[in-house]
Amino acid sequence: MSYAAEYQRSIEFPEAFWKDKARALSWFTFPETILSKDDNGIDRWFADGQMNTAYMAIDYHVENGHGEQIAVIFDSPVSGQKSTLTYQQLLDEVAKFAGVLKSKGVEKGDRIVIYMPMIPQAVIAMLATARLGAIHSVVFGGFAPHELAVRIEDAQPKALVTASCGIEVDKRIPYKPLVDEAIALSAHKPDCCIVFQRPEVKAELSGSDADWATEMQTAQPAQCTPVNGSDPLYILYTSGTTGKPKGVVRDNGGHAVALKYSMNAIYNMQPGEVFWAASDVGWVVGHSYIVYGPLLHGCTTVVYEGKPVRTPDAGAFWRMTEEYGIKALFAAPTAFRAIRKEDPEANLLGQYDISSLKTIFMAGERLDPPTYLWTVDKTGKPVVDHWWQTETGWAICANPTGLETLETKPGSSTVPVPGFNVKVLDHVGEPLPAGEQGAIAIKLPMPPGCLPTIWGDCERFKQSYLEAYPNYYTSGDGGYKDDEGYIFIMGRTDDVINVAGHRLSTGEMEEVVAAHPMIAECSVIGVHDSLKGQVPVGLVLLKDGATIDEETLQKELVEMMRKEIGPIACFQRAVIVPRLPKTRSGKILRKLLRQIASNHLLSVPSTIDDPASVAEIQAIMQKQGLVKETSEE
Repeated sequence: MSYAAEYQRSIEFPEAFWKDKARALSWFTFPETILSKDDNGIDRWFADGQMNTAYMAIDYHVENGHGEQIAVIFDSPVSGQKSTLTYQQLLDEVAKFAGVLKSKGVEKGDRIVIYMPMIPQAVIAMLATARLGAIHSVVFGGFAPHELAVRIEDAQPKALVTASCGIEVDKRIPYKPLVDEAIALSAHKPDCCIVFQRPEVKAELSGSDADWATEMQTAQPAQCTPVNGSDPLYILYTSGTTGKPKGVVRDNGGHAVALKYSMNAIYNMQPGEVFWAASDVGWVVGHSYIVYGPLLHGCTTVVYEGKPVRTPDAGAFWRMTEEYGIKALFAAPTAFRAIRKEDPEANLLGQYDISSLKTIFMAGERLDPPTYLWTVDKTGKPVVDHWWQTETGWAICANPTGLETLETKPGSSTVPVPGFNVKVLDHVGEPLPAGEQGAIAIKLPMPPGCLPTIWGDCERFKQSYLEAYPNYYTSGDGGYKDDEGYIFIMGRTDDVINVAGHRLSTGEMEEVVAAHPMIAECSVIGVHDSLKGQVPVGLVLLKDGATIDEETLQKELVEMMRKEIGPIACFQRAVIVPRLPKTRSGKILRKLLRQIASNHLLSVPSTIDDPASVAEIQAIMQKQGLVKETSEE
């Protein structure tokens, strides 16, 4: 079926469409009720279906003769370790660790906090939790104790699973002291802490602590616990505007159906092929496309403990592709910007055979056209920019390569994925014509796989996502549709600045700045101007080896901006900086930069990669006169 026909059917007949897609999975009891309302009036998919996600992802494949197929490839350049798990081996490990959890009193509906590095045991712990019908909440390994404590208090886990350490490029991070401090800070205390000991660092155990290996020796394998389609599978915390993290809830049924469908429709993957999402299980990409999506579809997935650069060099992605025959590679644009910065001519790419690679997928932040064009040019591979959120769990817009490969347009995440009725709305909620920028919203019902609530706070869910525009989910992103229905995401709705009464997108300006051959990364923010209200300023990071002085660069960028956007942009300033504050997943913290510029109380998210970068950029902006003299609070 063509994309257009598939999409139209999904919007006009959503229940029939998703009932058909649900048949691709092995339910214990197939759902009779496809779409319903819960007690809070929220749409729910497959509420009365009986199932178990771990069964669908592992047992089913073993029972159907695929036990010897490789399920998980582990590659850790930071530790020098490599290993694989077949589907049968994965089943054995997951069933045994589920037995460990069961012996600690874990039952259906209990929560398990998982605080792990990128090792196979993180995947095993997630699937073992799901096997028991319990609910996991993975917290990015290395998060500060306070942030871990906040999540422990909110989720109230029965047990916590961790490892003795995480390994970075140049250091080892002992996890157990961080976990101990977090538990001490939290009003809620888990019954036990299970620790996987890594050879690089040995953790000291005490009290109710348990050793992973010791427990596994005597564990009795646990069977799959049936759950309803609407029962929660996991809680994943994302930053909230109040400072308190939002626990995004993912249900079992809709999640499995959506991810199974997406593996073919979006990623064009077939069972047995190798899929690599170069992310971390602490993020939604890791949940959806390191763990659940590939395994539900019977693919081989990759767990990579390393970076796109410096482990050991900017050829890491290409080495992985050749070594494991990777068909689809999914990473954030920032990964490719890092590769481009260190190896601008992609000289290292020539050392590897990447013929197995059919498509490169990027998401997690806006894919700027220069990064898109560089990647296409150097690799010769199609690049798919797709847009989604922690809240949706899978792509809202993409080039649906498994249905039909559409023309790509740099700067666009192509078209809405079947199930997502995407609209561009004005300030009163009326759809805007093609080409006009507004708020991106999704008409209800959302398709399966999207969040049905915030953990323990449905009112917050409604206020955050459903109240701005009645009958719509508000994405918080702004952009426009062109006359062919292609979606262009230009950034968060608060990335729009007002220059002398003109609303201008900093995303558009960033496209222009990023196109300069000397620039590796950039952020354009609005700073206070007594005459115009706001004016744009570019904070730019140069490529390694770039030789240009700030005055020359600024003149060239001003000329480029006048040519591409026009004098209306009022772009006059560009400041070279040594680094930009980012999250651990590589997103530039643009909101934080805006807070610094407006002299506002800083809200530094827990996901920041290097807290020291905040003071550094703040000092630079103050020295350059980019901080408003009076606070906006």
